[in-house]
Amino acid sequence: MDYGKFKYEAAQKAKEARRNQANTILKEVRFRLKIEAHDYTTKLKRAEGFLKSGDKVKAMILFRGREQQKPEQGVRLLRKFAEDVAEFGTVESNPTIDGRNMVMVVAPLKNKSEAKAEQNAVRDAQRATKQGARNDSSAGEAEAAPAE
Repeated sequence: MDYGKFKYEAAQKAKEARRNQANTILKEVRFRLKIEAHDYTTKLKRAEGFLKSGDKVKAMILFRGREQQKPEQGVRLLRKFAEDVAEFGTVESNPTIDGRNMVMVVAPLKNKSEAKAEQNAVRDAQRATKQGARNDSSAGEAEAAPAE
């Protein structure tokens, strides 16, 4: 094995390692204490997407005015949120009051690199099926052309 080939393979391995490297990011989903059902489901789906992609989610409830006197309602809403995203993540820190906000952090079940590898596998499979479909259709056209 020559040195040039060795350097090339080492560079390819380093490039692949950089591509698969992933940093977990803390994404934030903000609620209000009085949130409608549709708005809640929208925020929930957004958080599920973040958790599926391997990011942590910081769920925050903003209290305004008299809402600050009822923190138990905020805890109830965050507990409901935690139950709804339980299949995608686990509660990392329980609800805590931070000034006018109540915060809870949910960590994903699978880490960022596993999620990224899974996405790459799905994308490669889709590309392979598209390539197969193209090859089949072009082969059918090639067979039809000489028949004329």
